[in-house]
Amino acid sequence: MGSRASTLLREEEIEEIKKETGFSHSQITRLYSRFTSLDKGENGTLSREDFQRIPELAINPLGDRIINAFFPEGEDQVNFRGFMRTLAHFRPIEDNEKNKNAAASEPLNSRTNKLLFAFRLYDLDRDDKISRDELLQVLEKVDVEQKMSIRFLH
Repeated sequence: MGSRASTLLREEEIEEIKKETGFSHSQITRLYSRFTSLDKGENGTLSREDFQRIPELAINPLGDRIINAFFPEGEDQVNFRGFMRTLAHFRPIEDNEKNKNAAASEPLNSRTNKLLFAFRLYDLDRDDKISRDELLQVLEKVDVEQKMSIRFLH
């Protein structure tokens, strides 16, 4: 599948994604290979169902919220570029990259963008507030997961 990833992703696309996300050429190629392996419809996009087949997300109590973060409001598919933009929020913050180009926009993995991204995971109704009910939903999911893990260990 590595050859499929390198042949379908043009060099100029890789360079644009590098600039936008901060991922290296090899990371982009590897993530493209993973993206295409998840793309069961082979249409160049991923659906929520494609993400739900990822075992780590399926067992994560916040997996549905993480999956939703990949989809702009009203969208039910994400292309590779959108996939990479979302993943960029998970990249570590590197001090030497913070002020690379003063004219450039703030990196997707900046502290500010990471906080905004995390906030949106909890703000389910997208009203720019985390209500008591939204917070309780998260705490209940985590609590249920912990109880299940404790039962499994005993």
